[in-house]
Amino acid sequence: MTSNENKALHQKHTKLVRPTYGNFGRCELAILGTPCGNIKKLAFALTEKLMADLKVAYVDADHKNADNEAENGADLKTALGNGAFLEYTDKITFQRFDYQQQFSELEQKAFFQKADLILVNGNHFPAQAQIIIIDPAKPLEKKLDKLTNVKLILLLEDVSEVPTFIKEHVPNFAEIPVCSFQDIEQISYFITQYYQSLVPPLHGFVLSGGKSTRMKQDKGSLQYYGLDQRTHMYHLLQAFCQEVYVSCNAVQAPALDGKLPYLEDQFLNLGPKGGILTALQHNPNAAILAVACDLPLLSSETLQYLVQQRDTTKMATAFYDSDGKFPEPLLTIWEPRSYSVLLQFLSLGYSCPRKALINSDVKLLTIPDVTELRNVNDPAAYQQTLQELQVKISD
Repeated sequence: MTSNENKALHQKHTKLVRPTYGNFGRCELAILGTPCGNIKKLAFALTEKLMADLKVAYVDADHKNADNEAENGADLKTALGNGAFLEYTDKITFQRFDYQQQFSELEQKAFFQKADLILVNGNHFPAQAQIIIIDPAKPLEKKLDKLTNVKLILLLEDVSEVPTFIKEHVPNFAEIPVCSFQDIEQISYFITQYYQSLVPPLHGFVLSGGKSTRMKQDKGSLQYYGLDQRTHMYHLLQAFCQEVYVSCNAVQAPALDGKLPYLEDQFLNLGPKGGILTALQHNPNAAILAVACDLPLLSSETLQYLVQQRDTTKMATAFYDSDGKFPEPLLTIWEPRSYSVLLQFLSLGYSCPRKALINSDVKLLTIPDVTELRNVNDPAAYQQTLQELQVKISD
């Protein structure tokens, strides 16, 4: 088979939008330009400062001599030293996994998905952006190839000038802030702002691809406010989201063509979870505000409250259900990191999105008006809701 034939065969695979990651995650900063001890000291000080707001990960290399340790028999005290592939240790205050096998690049990204911010020892590993330290003891002149996206410059004590070779190498040098290595407050503020600049945009998604078996007609086509419910919910979400789509199945798609932006379900026979996964697959770099179409009492005020309370450091932001016991997955902001979590639960045999919310790190809210969570799923409930809305309007 020729190389062109190989290429053509490879291109038959579905092209998917990929998450915007660096080497480890969505928001990572390599720190370099000074000895590793200084880098670790700075990273730990920043972690302590930021830990209340962000889940911070730290990446470094072990500076001990692993060969000498093995020769001295230290590794024999561990399961790995006796041939195990994986060792888990409950350290009481934290959990520890030790692997024998090297992580692949893709496994590495998956492992860090729960982190909001990843600080990296840039002396050992690259990252998508850099904080550089001007230290005469470890000049960067021979490491300019690592300075691909400098965001912040730090000056060690007794250093007052940024070297000319840095100014000439970094294309946007004049725009890069410079501060003292000792100014943890200012550095923390900068990192917080940098994290905020990378917060995923919010897209809306109307879940309306179900079979409506109990209603005996498409719930998305029902009218409560002079518009079909798909269109009503679409307009409701437009006020809070950069983009809005409605979900549909293959039968519904032709009727929506040219009328509303839609995404046909790609994960079939999974109920609402299939629609949520379809939205996250469509754009894994956006958070999804997913709302069921059969919530006719939902108000813009409640949506505004949900958006204002959004916590981007969680997997999702959701309301408690009408009983106040469990998360309500059909009125939830799903952050991009939820995509892999939902797929993981699916691989374990769980198709219920509520199960993923219950067993994950989410922000839970109490809805201002619990009646807005009422699902209208059958003809009797539809007629009753219409009557209630007419009375409300007449009052």
